[in-house]
Amino acid sequence: MKRFFNLDDFDFNNKTVAVRIDLNSDVVDGKVLPNERFERHAKTIKELIEKNAKIILIAHQSRKGEPDFISLEQHAKILSEYVGTEIKFVKDIIGKEAEKAIKELKSGEVILLDNVRFLEDEDKEKSIDEHQNSLLVNFLKNFIDYYILDAFSVAHRFHASIVGFAKVVPTIAGRVFEEEIENINKSLSPLGINAWLVGGAKIDDVIKVLDYMFKNKPESIELVLTGGLLANLFLLAMGYEIGKGSKEILEKKNLLKFLDKAKELYHKYYKEIEIPEDVAIEVNGKRIEKPIDQIPKDATILDIGSQTIENYKRLLKKCRSVIIKGPMGMFEKPGFEKGTKELLEYISKLDIISLIGGGDTSVAINTLNIPKTFTYISVGGGALITYLSGEKFPGLIALETSYSIFKK
Repeated sequence: MKRFFNLDDFDFNNKTVAVRIDLNSDVVDGKVLPNERFERHAKTIKELIEKNAKIILIAHQSRKGEPDFISLEQHAKILSEYVGTEIKFVKDIIGKEAEKAIKELKSGEVILLDNVRFLEDEDKEKSIDEHQNSLLVNFLKNFIDYYILDAFSVAHRFHASIVGFAKVVPTIAGRVFEEEIENINKSLSPLGINAWLVGGAKIDDVIKVLDYMFKNKPESIELVLTGGLLANLFLLAMGYEIGKGSKEILEKKNLLKFLDKAKELYHKYYKEIEIPEDVAIEVNGKRIEKPIDQIPKDATILDIGSQTIENYKRLLKKCRSVIIKGPMGMFEKPGFEKGTKELLEYISKLDIISLIGGGDTSVAINTLNIPKTFTYISVGGGALITYLSGEKFPGLIALETSYSIFKK
């Protein structure tokens, strides 16, 4: 049964469309590093250009307070290369400059407005009805015929650019969004995911989803192998010394508020949650591995250790399916890619269902030259695990709401 509109349902000739994409990228020394999302969203944009639409792109970079919370000027140049046509950057979102650029749009032309999270109310968690009156919706509704949601990777949030247009104009699934839903559902059939390999730095969503899954869908989460900041949080929660640098990172990212929840989860589900046996730190510029009860007080954990890697391989060999969300350590730093590289290579050779989630994991696969023999590489990280968990998925709710209103 049809649940939402897609790009086949409308004639876009000479119509003005706003398209929510996700160009969120790593930024090193002020330079934006392209990732797989640029290539994937380019397909949606090219199709709309071919269909003669006037295209307004909406995207974000990072979040308030982070050092990489910057303008999208570099993103426009990178995306132009993938699309094969100029994407004009507009250093404005809802002001006179944006209005002028939209009014001057011709069929087949594309503009990218600036970082939508510069708007104060964009990333407030509100309902569809409340976000109907957000700054972005109140501005754009005067110019657009359709709103296209292509950013699956941020569609697990009740943000204005995700849900705000659902009742205002027909809100349509873009090709990336549609492809994600189809492939994830295919991977879940018939038995679902039973192992999760979880690392990376963005773990606030992960903690919430693990809590939800263990309580509501324990049959779908038989094994959690931890790395990255999630492992550090669990180690700290269990009373281990993780080093001054590791604690500072957790504090800076406001993750220490989850310490009690991590302690509760581990005590209740210690049979399912695997924490590292050893970790890698840097001493005099070299990788040194230490058991978890011998981590120096001034250390920063940069990777899981060799014993942990071998233990995780042994456990993964028995699995029928795995979701991978986030690298095991700081893979960008020479000598500390070992955990991420070895486990990704190992999983790529296993005859199991393997779902890759998250921008950082995709970057790691490309950077470390891992064979792309996984079942599916998703552009979603937190979005993927939220969708898999069965929790409310705001983007899908918005699409289904819009379909029920505008299908007639």
